[in-house]
Amino acid sequence: MTANPAEVNPVLSGKKAPYCQDSALLTDLYQLTMAYAYWKSGNRDKEAVFTLSFRKNPFQGGFAVFSGLNQVLEYVSNLHFSSDDLAYLDTLKARDGSRLFDGEFLEYLSDFRYDVDIDCVPEGTIVFPHEPILKVQGPIIPAQLLETALLNLVCFPTLVATKAARIKLAAGNRPVFEFGLRRAQGPDGGLTASVAAYVGGCDGTSNVLAGKLFGIPVMGTHAHSWVMSFSEELEAFTSYARSLPNNCVFLVDTYDTVSGVKNAIEVGNLLKEEGHELLGIRLDSGDLAYLSVEARRLLDEAGFENASIIASNDLDEGVITSLNDQGAAIDIWAVGTKLVTCDPQPSLGGVYKLSAERSAGEKSWRRCVKISEQSIKTSNPGLLQVRRFRSGSGSDSEFIGDMIFDEELIQGHEWLMVDPVDFTRRKKVTADMHYTDLLEPAFRRGEPVRDPCNLADARDSVLSQLGGFHSGIKRLLNPHQYPAGLESTLHALKTELILKGREI
Repeated sequence: MTANPAEVNPVLSGKKAPYCQDSALLTDLYQLTMAYAYWKSGNRDKEAVFTLSFRKNPFQGGFAVFSGLNQVLEYVSNLHFSSDDLAYLDTLKARDGSRLFDGEFLEYLSDFRYDVDIDCVPEGTIVFPHEPILKVQGPIIPAQLLETALLNLVCFPTLVATKAARIKLAAGNRPVFEFGLRRAQGPDGGLTASVAAYVGGCDGTSNVLAGKLFGIPVMGTHAHSWVMSFSEELEAFTSYARSLPNNCVFLVDTYDTVSGVKNAIEVGNLLKEEGHELLGIRLDSGDLAYLSVEARRLLDEAGFENASIIASNDLDEGVITSLNDQGAAIDIWAVGTKLVTCDPQPSLGGVYKLSAERSAGEKSWRRCVKISEQSIKTSNPGLLQVRRFRSGSGSDSEFIGDMIFDEELIQGHEWLMVDPVDFTRRKKVTADMHYTDLLEPAFRRGEPVRDPCNLADARDSVLSQLGGFHSGIKRLLNPHQYPAGLESTLHALKTELILKGREI
């Protein structure tokens, strides 16, 4: 049923992930035209700070789970413009037919360095809207050029990890396996989803490549086609048991589920006689609540109390919750399509905004804010960090709030947090509380300063963190809003910049 690789390095042991292109052309064209304009106008040495965040919790939930750090580490570490990249850029034309980029700019790119500092929250960190989950500081051209790739590498994994965490919460203490490769958006989407689902809390995957590359436990049963290839279901189960007597989980709904369970029991008795055991059955259609209870009764009456009942069939957190509420006798959940496609939300909606800039040689930063008629779309200015407060230092303490602050502006030992969208929502925190600053160094001047994370450790961290949040925040529907706000000095600065901007 499951296989655990004995000694597999989950961070690839230096191998390149087959889905992670290191080409600098994994970007939108306007990033390159802006870079060209910065270079052409003499602003190549301007310094900038960009912040990556998202505006709304996915799935109308109360939190998100950050994922994608290893992909960022791998991508940025190997990033460069190859000769083929430059040759392609040299073919691009402007509307009037002239070269889009001149030769001197392409020569500049030929030995271009992404000499930026990048700070990032750890893999598997529980995060909330408007918080900086990744920050880039350095020369404006490389900082700008990273935007598209960073959003691509972070947003989808974060969405999948969040979906997986929600499903794991619904499943309670029962295992959840990701079975979605065949329904994923291509090989790259499938592999990314398998990794992120594991980080988010899934116990394993059906994706063998993910198992090989990342050390994720793999699991599988058999398909309906196996049963259909024999004249009788009993014959199919018997043949499978002879081939894999130590790995027998029978898919019992090819023709009739109750009959299938009885055939599984008959073959299970043969396995017992030979010193093996029936590991379980899988239900993939029909009334899972009723059929699982009936299957459990039949298995128990036949002496197979330890045989697991695995359920699949378009499951998600809502269906699992409903089945549990109905008393379904399901031991293991196999979740595919709705997990890897993040149904019903196809994207996270991450943004990468300029939050500060200064000319070369200047010491002071100019804070920047993007203003919108929709307050939720107004960005946060500054050199941002996020501080998470906890009620105590023990394992039973609870997270009580996150404060977004400017590292150069914060003062004192008592602070007021102000909600970035609703200024009437406020919370006081003090320096003598237990807290952690979430953003940690990942790159300095383009060189990695941390190792890739161990995925199993990240998964354990997600499950541990979720235990530290109030149950209301983890509700699947209409969750309580976790306090996450701007430190009052930063909020005042943001307000000042907005008012100044609206006068223009």
